[in-house]
Amino acid sequence: MSDYLLSVILGVVEGLTEFLPVSSTAHLRIAEVLMHLDLGSGYWKMYTIVIQLGAILTLPIYFRERIAKFLSTFPKGERGDRTLLTHPLSLVMIAFVVTAIPSFLLTKVIGKNLENPYVIGGALLIGGIVMWFVDARNSKAETAGEGAKSGLIRTWHMEEMSLGQAVWIGACQILSAVFPGTSRSMSTIAGGQVAGISRAAALEFSFFLSMPTMAVATLYTLFKSIHGSKTENPIGVSSITGHEWIVLGVGFVVSFVVAYGSVAWFMGYVRKRGFGPFAVYRILVGAAVLYFASRMM
Repeated sequence: MSDYLLSVILGVVEGLTEFLPVSSTAHLRIAEVLMHLDLGSGYWKMYTIVIQLGAILTLPIYFRERIAKFLSTFPKGERGDRTLLTHPLSLVMIAFVVTAIPSFLLTKVIGKNLENPYVIGGALLIGGIVMWFVDARNSKAETAGEGAKSGLIRTWHMEEMSLGQAVWIGACQILSAVFPGTSRSMSTIAGGQVAGISRAAALEFSFFLSMPTMAVATLYTLFKSIHGSKTENPIGVSSITGHEWIVLGVGFVVSFVVAYGSVAWFMGYVRKRGFGPFAVYRILVGAAVLYFASRMM
């Protein structure tokens, strides 16, 4: 298989799975096994970071109008009932800090789990079961709509979220950092639904929280990879050939385009149908990963 075709395939995998609640990390690992790649090698490690940056760039462009609206109404909010601590942008940053500090302290544990197929398969499987249960529990309230009385959903819009809900979602997202295969999107959405947030609001908050979380994590990993660390040698950007730069560019562009399409589709799909199909998919893939991992031992 040519490097260009391989780059297109990996770009599609990254773009499709980065923001869907199915774990891009797990799917890149699966692609690594199926296509006999060593994504831990210097060049391919940098490649996976670069195409993730392509996917990240999707969010500020897709949500540019919402971001502009939030900035223009900071800190009182559109309805004038928000404060410096409860404005949507503030809640996003608070949730980010709650996630970032423990995740940074647990870097070594996270690194070990990235290589463990049992952790990845188990996280996919358990996360799918949790997602299915939580979404099924809230489905009647979602179908009834915002005007109906329901004790399950208290928050229908991201602008109505509370400080406690943001802290809870940030804590839930730590699971996705420590256990690859959990998915940032899954932990944020399911955590939000448990806290009484509607599907649409939880999904939108998940996307907004992904912006600082993914940007900082990806840029930090890229910095370590380029400059090296106590345990890793630097990639050596100067040694990358022209051909390899083109392969990087192809993956970046494909990842961006596919991610943009998947975000637009996902926003519309979830409002109507929920997360059930994604939960079933996670359960099936997680079971398959665990099965093949046991066969390889």
